[in-house]
Amino acid sequence: MIVDSHHHLWRVRDLAWLRGPMQPRIFGPYAPIRRDYLAEEYVADATANGIGQSVYVQANWPLEQSVEEVRWVHSVHEQSGWPHAIVASADLFDGAAVETFAAAHAASPLVRGVRLQLHWHENPQYRYASGPRQMHDPTFRANVAALADYGWLFELQVFAAQMQDAAQFVADYPQTTFVLVHSGMLEGDVGEWRAGLERLAAQPNVVTKLSGQGTFVHRVDADLIRLVTDTALELFGPDRCMFGTNFPVERIWTDMRTLVDAWKAAIPEDAAAAVFRDTARRVYRLAS
Repeated sequence: MIVDSHHHLWRVRDLAWLRGPMQPRIFGPYAPIRRDYLAEEYVADATANGIGQSVYVQANWPLEQSVEEVRWVHSVHEQSGWPHAIVASADLFDGAAVETFAAAHAASPLVRGVRLQLHWHENPQYRYASGPRQMHDPTFRANVAALADYGWLFELQVFAAQMQDAAQFVADYPQTTFVLVHSGMLEGDVGEWRAGLERLAAQPNVVTKLSGQGTFVHRVDADLIRLVTDTALELFGPDRCMFGTNFPVERIWTDMRTLVDAWKAAIPEDAAAAVFRDTARRVYRLAS
Protein backbone atom coordinates (compact mmCIF):
# COMPACT_ATOMS: atom_id res chain seq x y z
CA MET A 1 0.00 0.00 0.00
CA ILE A 2 1.19 3.52 -0.89
CA VAL A 3 0.68 6.61 1.27
CA ASP A 4 0.23 9.85 -0.68
CA SER A 5 1.89 12.43 1.54
CA HIS A 6 0.99 15.48 -0.55
CA HIS A 7 -2.26 16.14 -2.34
CA HIS A 8 -4.98 18.74 -2.48
CA LEU A 9 -8.75 18.70 -2.77
CA TRP A 10 -10.57 21.82 -3.77
CA ARG A 11 -13.80 23.55 -4.57
CA VAL A 12 -13.16 26.23 -7.16
CA ARG A 13 -15.50 28.67 -5.43
CA ASP A 14 -13.16 28.73 -2.41
CA LEU A 15 -9.96 29.42 -4.34
CA ALA A 16 -9.64 32.92 -5.75
CA TRP A 17 -6.62 32.03 -7.88
CA LEU A 18 -8.65 29.34 -9.66
CA ARG A 19 -11.81 31.44 -9.98
CA GLY A 20 -10.42 34.66 -11.36
CA PRO A 21 -8.46 35.58 -14.50
CA MET A 22 -5.54 33.27 -15.30
CA GLN A 23 -2.52 34.43 -13.29
CA PRO A 24 1.13 33.39 -13.74
CA ARG A 25 1.83 30.40 -11.48
CA ILE A 26 4.94 28.45 -10.61
CA PHE A 27 3.57 25.38 -12.40
CA GLY A 28 2.53 27.20 -15.58
CA PRO A 29 -0.87 27.46 -17.29
CA TYR A 30 -3.49 25.64 -15.24
CA ALA A 31 -6.67 25.67 -17.33
CA PRO A 32 -7.12 21.85 -17.02
CA ILE A 33 -7.55 22.09 -13.24
CA ARG A 34 -9.87 25.11 -13.03
CA ARG A 35 -12.68 22.94 -11.72
CA ASP A 36 -13.72 21.12 -8.56
CA TYR A 37 -11.42 18.25 -7.53
CA LEU A 38 -13.21 16.54 -4.67
CA ALA A 39 -12.74 13.41 -2.62
CA GLU A 40 -14.68 11.03 -4.84
CA GLU A 41 -12.47 11.76 -7.84
CA TYR A 42 -9.24 11.82 -5.84
CA VAL A 43 -10.01 8.53 -4.08
CA ALA A 44 -10.77 6.89 -7.43
CA ASP A 45 -7.44 8.14 -8.80
CA ALA A 46 -5.58 7.08 -5.66
CA THR A 47 -6.98 3.63 -5.03
CA ALA A 48 -6.59 2.66 -8.68
CA ASN A 49 -2.86 3.22 -8.19
CA GLY A 50 -2.35 1.38 -4.90
CA ILE A 51 -2.70 4.41 -2.62
CA GLY A 52 -4.43 3.49 0.62
CA GLN A 53 -3.84 6.56 2.80
CA SER A 54 -3.32 10.24 2.12
CA VAL A 55 -2.28 13.56 3.63
CA TYR A 56 -4.06 16.72 2.52
CA VAL A 57 -1.79 19.76 2.28
CA GLN A 58 -3.38 23.20 2.42
CA ALA A 59 -4.41 24.54 -0.97
CA ASN A 60 -3.89 28.28 -0.46
CA TRP A 61 -7.32 29.33 0.64
CA PRO A 62 -7.19 32.95 1.83
CA LEU A 63 -5.25 32.94 5.09
CA GLU A 64 -8.19 34.36 7.00
CA GLN A 65 -10.09 31.19 6.01
CA SER A 66 -7.42 28.76 7.28
CA VAL A 67 -9.65 27.31 9.99
CA GLU A 68 -12.60 27.06 7.62
CA GLU A 69 -10.38 25.04 5.27
CA VAL A 70 -9.62 22.60 8.09
CA ARG A 71 -13.31 22.32 8.97
CA TRP A 72 -14.22 21.62 5.36
CA VAL A 73 -11.50 18.99 4.88
CA HIS A 74 -12.52 17.31 8.14
CA SER A 75 -16.11 17.16 6.90
CA VAL A 76 -14.83 15.48 3.74
CA HIS A 77 -13.02 12.94 5.93
CA GLU A 78 -16.20 12.26 7.90
CA GLN A 79 -18.09 11.58 4.68
CA SER A 80 -15.46 9.60 2.78
CA GLY A 81 -12.77 8.45 5.24
CA TRP A 82 -10.19 10.48 3.25
CA PRO A 83 -7.81 12.19 3.82
CA HIS A 84 -6.16 10.59 6.84
CA ALA A 85 -4.25 13.67 8.01
CA ILE A 86 -4.32 17.41 7.32
CA VAL A 87 -1.59 20.00 6.96
CA ALA A 88 -3.23 23.33 7.69
CA SER A 89 -2.20 26.91 7.08
CA ALA A 90 -1.97 30.09 9.13
CA ASP A 91 -0.55 33.57 8.76
CA LEU A 92 2.69 32.97 10.59
CA PHE A 93 3.65 36.62 10.30
CA ASP A 94 0.71 37.56 12.51
CA GLY A 95 1.05 37.47 16.27
CA ALA A 96 -2.45 36.00 16.44
CA ALA A 97 -1.44 32.84 14.57
CA VAL A 98 -1.47 30.89 17.82
CA GLU A 99 -5.22 31.52 17.97
CA THR A 100 -5.51 29.99 14.49
CA PHE A 101 -3.55 26.97 15.74
CA ALA A 102 -5.93 26.52 18.65
CA ALA A 103 -9.00 26.82 16.43
CA ALA A 104 -7.61 24.40 13.84
CA HIS A 105 -6.73 21.92 16.56
CA ALA A 106 -10.27 22.16 17.90
CA ALA A 107 -11.74 21.82 14.39
CA SER A 108 -10.03 18.52 13.60
CA PRO A 109 -7.86 15.94 15.35
CA LEU A 110 -6.40 15.17 11.91
CA VAL A 111 -4.22 18.28 11.81
CA ARG A 112 -0.55 17.35 11.87
CA GLY A 113 1.16 20.58 10.95
CA VAL A 114 1.26 23.82 9.02
CA ARG A 115 2.53 24.97 5.66
CA LEU A 116 3.23 28.57 4.71
CA GLN A 117 5.37 28.71 1.59
CA LEU A 118 8.64 30.59 1.99
CA HIS A 119 10.02 30.10 -1.50
CA TRP A 120 11.40 33.17 -3.21
CA HIS A 121 13.08 33.37 -6.60
CA GLU A 122 14.54 36.07 -8.84
CA ASN A 123 11.89 35.06 -11.37
CA PRO A 124 8.66 36.71 -10.10
CA GLN A 125 6.57 33.81 -11.46
CA TYR A 126 8.37 31.45 -9.09
CA ARG A 127 7.84 33.51 -5.94
CA TYR A 128 5.44 33.04 -3.09
CA ALA A 129 7.18 34.86 -0.24
CA SER A 130 7.78 38.62 -0.33
CA GLY A 131 11.50 38.15 0.26
CA PRO A 132 14.13 35.39 0.43
CA ARG A 133 14.83 35.54 4.19
CA GLN A 134 11.40 35.70 5.81
CA MET A 135 12.28 32.77 8.05
CA HIS A 136 14.30 35.26 10.16
CA ASP A 137 11.23 37.36 11.00
CA PRO A 138 10.79 37.28 14.82
CA THR A 139 7.01 36.90 14.73
CA PHE A 140 7.29 34.06 12.24
CA ARG A 141 9.88 32.33 14.40
CA ALA A 142 7.79 32.69 17.55
CA ASN A 143 4.87 31.06 15.75
CA VAL A 144 7.02 28.21 14.46
CA ALA A 145 8.23 27.63 18.01
CA ALA A 146 4.57 27.34 19.10
CA LEU A 147 4.01 24.39 16.74
CA ALA A 148 5.77 22.21 19.31
CA ASP A 149 2.90 22.82 21.75
CA TYR A 150 0.72 20.68 19.47
CA GLY A 151 3.41 18.26 18.28
CA TRP A 152 2.91 19.68 14.79
CA LEU A 153 5.40 19.76 11.94
CA PHE A 154 6.25 22.54 9.49
CA GLU A 155 6.26 21.99 5.74
CA LEU A 156 9.31 23.87 4.47
CA GLN A 157 9.13 25.09 0.88
CA VAL A 158 12.29 26.85 -0.29
CA PHE A 159 14.62 27.03 -3.27
CA ALA A 160 18.29 26.03 -3.25
CA ALA A 161 19.53 29.59 -2.72
CA GLN A 162 17.57 29.71 0.56
CA MET A 163 18.76 26.39 1.96
CA GLN A 164 21.75 27.66 3.90
CA ASP A 165 19.46 29.95 5.87
CA ALA A 166 16.90 27.16 6.12
CA ALA A 167 19.43 24.75 7.61
CA GLN A 168 20.20 27.20 10.42
CA PHE A 169 16.50 27.88 10.87
CA VAL A 170 15.55 24.24 11.38
CA ALA A 171 18.54 23.71 13.67
CA ASP A 172 17.02 26.30 16.00
CA TYR A 173 13.92 24.11 16.50
CA PRO A 174 15.26 20.59 17.09
CA GLN A 175 11.99 19.34 18.62
CA THR A 176 10.00 20.16 15.47
CA THR A 177 9.97 18.06 12.31
CA PHE A 178 10.43 19.94 9.04
CA VAL A 179 9.23 18.41 5.78
CA LEU A 180 11.11 19.68 2.72
CA VAL A 181 8.45 20.10 0.04
CA HIS A 182 9.24 18.72 -3.43
CA SER A 183 12.79 17.91 -2.25
CA GLY A 184 13.82 21.53 -2.57
CA MET A 185 12.23 22.25 -5.96
CA LEU A 186 15.21 21.62 -8.22
CA GLU A 187 15.34 24.44 -10.75
CA GLY A 188 18.54 25.74 -12.27
CA ASP A 189 21.97 24.74 -10.94
CA VAL A 190 22.05 21.11 -9.83
CA GLY A 191 25.23 21.63 -7.81
CA GLU A 192 23.72 24.46 -5.79
CA TRP A 193 20.61 22.38 -5.14
CA ARG A 194 22.65 19.37 -4.00
CA ALA A 195 24.81 21.52 -1.72
CA GLY A 196 21.67 22.93 -0.15
CA LEU A 197 20.20 19.46 0.36
CA GLU A 198 23.42 18.37 2.05
CA ARG A 199 23.03 21.21 4.57
CA LEU A 200 19.43 20.31 5.29
CA ALA A 201 20.09 16.56 5.42
CA ALA A 202 22.67 17.21 8.14
CA GLN A 203 19.78 18.29 10.38
CA PRO A 204 18.13 15.16 11.81
CA ASN A 205 14.73 16.85 12.16
CA VAL A 206 14.35 17.30 8.37
CA VAL A 207 12.64 14.79 6.09
CA THR A 208 12.10 15.27 2.38
CA LYS A 209 9.13 14.75 0.12
CA LEU A 210 9.59 13.12 -3.28
CA SER A 211 6.92 15.02 -5.15
CA GLY A 212 6.26 17.88 -7.54
CA GLN A 213 9.02 17.27 -10.06
CA GLY A 214 6.83 18.31 -12.95
CA THR A 215 6.53 21.84 -11.54
CA PHE A 216 9.08 23.49 -13.82
CA VAL A 217 9.35 21.04 -16.73
CA HIS A 218 5.57 20.47 -17.10
CA ARG A 219 5.90 16.77 -17.82
CA VAL A 220 6.83 13.48 -16.18
CA ASP A 221 10.60 13.49 -16.68
CA ALA A 222 11.98 10.07 -15.74
CA ASP A 223 15.60 11.28 -15.68
CA LEU A 224 14.77 14.19 -13.39
CA ILE A 225 12.76 11.96 -11.08
CA ARG A 226 15.62 9.50 -10.88
CA LEU A 227 18.16 12.27 -10.18
CA VAL A 228 16.06 13.70 -7.35
CA THR A 229 15.31 10.24 -5.96
CA ASP A 230 18.92 9.06 -6.03
CA THR A 231 20.17 12.28 -4.42
CA ALA A 232 17.52 12.33 -1.72
CA LEU A 233 18.04 8.68 -0.83
CA GLU A 234 21.81 9.16 -0.69
CA LEU A 235 21.64 12.21 1.57
CA PHE A 236 18.59 11.52 3.74
CA GLY A 237 18.21 7.74 3.56
CA PRO A 238 14.87 6.04 2.88
CA ASP A 239 13.61 6.56 6.45
CA ARG A 240 13.62 10.33 5.83
CA CYS A 241 12.12 10.25 2.32
CA MET A 242 8.47 9.92 1.35
CA PHE A 243 6.38 10.01 -1.80
CA GLY A 244 3.62 12.48 -2.67
CA THR A 245 1.56 12.88 -5.83
CA ASN A 246 0.96 16.65 -5.69
CA PHE A 247 -2.39 15.95 -7.32
CA PRO A 248 -4.29 17.53 -8.95
CA VAL A 249 -1.53 20.02 -9.87
CA GLU A 250 0.44 17.32 -11.71
CA ARG A 251 -2.74 16.48 -13.56
CA ILE A 252 -2.09 19.55 -15.71
CA TRP A 253 0.39 17.42 -17.67
CA THR A 254 -0.13 13.79 -16.70
CA ASP A 255 -2.42 11.15 -15.23
CA MET A 256 -1.78 9.54 -11.86
CA ARG A 257 -0.87 6.11 -13.27
CA THR A 258 1.96 7.55 -15.36
CA LEU A 259 3.19 9.63 -12.43
CA VAL A 260 3.13 6.81 -9.87
CA ASP A 261 4.76 4.38 -12.28
CA ALA A 262 7.61 6.83 -12.91
CA TRP A 263 8.33 7.10 -9.18
CA LYS A 264 8.05 3.34 -8.72
CA ALA A 265 10.65 2.85 -11.46
CA ALA A 266 13.03 5.31 -9.77
CA ILE A 267 12.84 4.03 -6.19
CA PRO A 268 14.95 0.93 -5.43
CA GLU A 269 13.12 -2.09 -4.11
CA ASP A 270 14.93 -2.00 -0.77
CA ALA A 271 13.76 1.60 -0.19
CA ALA A 272 10.20 1.24 -1.47
CA ALA A 273 8.48 0.30 1.81
CA ALA A 274 9.91 3.33 3.59
CA VAL A 275 9.39 5.84 0.79
CA PHE A 276 5.92 4.71 -0.23
CA ARG A 277 4.54 3.96 3.24
CA ASP A 278 6.52 3.89 6.46
CA THR A 279 8.09 7.35 6.53
CA ALA A 280 4.80 9.13 5.86
CA ARG A 281 2.98 7.00 8.43
CA ARG A 282 5.56 7.91 11.07
CA VAL A 283 5.89 11.62 10.21
CA TYR A 284 2.15 12.27 9.93
CA ARG A 285 1.19 9.82 12.70
CA LEU A 286 -1.13 7.74 10.53
CA ALA A 287 -2.85 4.64 11.84
CA SER A 288 -1.58 1.38 10.35
